[in-house]
Amino acid sequence: MSIRIFNTLGRRVEEFTPTEPPIVKAYFCGPTVYDKTHIGHVRSYTAFDFIKRYLVLRGYTVIHVQNITDIDDKIINRARKEGISWRDVADRYAREYLDVLKRLKIVVNIHPRVSDHIEEIIKFTEKLIEKGHAYVAPSGSVYLDITTIPNYGELSGRLSSDEWRQEEEFLREKRHPFDFAVWKAAKPGEPWWESPWGRGRPGWHTECVVMSSKYLGSSFDIHGGGQDLVFPHHENELALAKAYFGASRRWVRYWVHVGYLTVRGEKMSKSLGNVVYADEALNKWGCEVVRLWIFSAHYRKQLEFSEDILNSFKDVLERIRRAASLSLRLATELEPSTKLSEEELRVLAELNDIEKRFHESMSNDFNTPEALQQIMRLNKVVNSRIITARNAALALKALSIYEQFNKVTATLDDIFRESDARLRDLLYKAIDLIISVRSELRKRRLYDLSDWIRSELVKLGVKVMDYKDRSEWVLEL
Repeated sequence: MSIRIFNTLGRRVEEFTPTEPPIVKAYFCGPTVYDKTHIGHVRSYTAFDFIKRYLVLRGYTVIHVQNITDIDDKIINRARKEGISWRDVADRYAREYLDVLKRLKIVVNIHPRVSDHIEEIIKFTEKLIEKGHAYVAPSGSVYLDITTIPNYGELSGRLSSDEWRQEEEFLREKRHPFDFAVWKAAKPGEPWWESPWGRGRPGWHTECVVMSSKYLGSSFDIHGGGQDLVFPHHENELALAKAYFGASRRWVRYWVHVGYLTVRGEKMSKSLGNVVYADEALNKWGCEVVRLWIFSAHYRKQLEFSEDILNSFKDVLERIRRAASLSLRLATELEPSTKLSEEELRVLAELNDIEKRFHESMSNDFNTPEALQQIMRLNKVVNSRIITARNAALALKALSIYEQFNKVTATLDDIFRESDARLRDLLYKAIDLIISVRSELRKRRLYDLSDWIRSELVKLGVKVMDYKDRSEWVLEL
């Protein structure tokens, strides 16, 4: 079953074929650390975590790079307001952001910070000037000449220069009003680094191109972020990559953008004063409820926040937990049987259909709400038909589907820690039983059969030691 993914570049669903399978190289835009992480950020990071986890479930190895922008106008302004250094502001909120990720069970492989990559950014800028795509203004700022970039606007669909207004102040020193800063000359009182053009600091768009390419190469698989980053940020990143690597190179194969989080129909933002901070939400509802709520909406669609909605997902999670726990109990406590009645065969067929549809949903542009519907359907099967059948094989099959769901959502981790322990105990008891049967065969001098059992156990990683009055075993895994 192939995985299909919506590519913002081209605005169509495409089959997912990474450059170097089974490796998937992915870059997701992280925070500008000037304030606490809010629940809108959490939605983006967690939605991408579901994508990454499903790719891992399907056998891929994902290298996930997520930047920390630790030098920016907002950081400088916050530092001035509080009378502290910009580094203190950045370090404080970077620690807070990393703590939020840890609480959300989100693992990022590489977390580059802009201030650690100034040398690479300067060299990148020099190359753009050398190639004729960038120019040095009298102030010492460096701008990208957008008119030298073929098909500028193709990512966002803004194909007219009338739509290319950049979210930065208009400066007369630009050749064109829509050109953007690759390197910014330092203003009085701002942090700076020495460069061939004088003291300054990186432009916002430059940093992500340089850091993503440093860790993932000149061509990688997924570049993601919130939908608000399509223009100008990602459009300008793509322009910089074309200028540096050449317009013919496919710098990013798939552009993935996560929808807005809304409050009473409006996008959550600090300017509207409707922000809910991540630590407050996690303290009130917990990681698992927050993650399940985010899973309930397709990553490209808007997700509405309200306390009533989050409270409702407490109940949804509890129903899933009860059914998964029941599956675990039945799988480990009932006697195993390989014979299924006609009704049990019908239950097994439905379980197989649920599993199939779960993967079909996730493979179809990571359609998490449809995947969640299959888990709710699974709950009904467990609570009515499997509990009645009381067949360990059916319960184990249901448990395996919950486990796949959990590998994507991380909402049932404690149950599967218990599952691992209980299933391990069941395995050990089964081996003890086999060893007892083998000892009885040896007493009856049926050595051919006892030797065959021993050789089969060895293939499974179970070493058997025979002594005069007993046999013992150890795992050799």
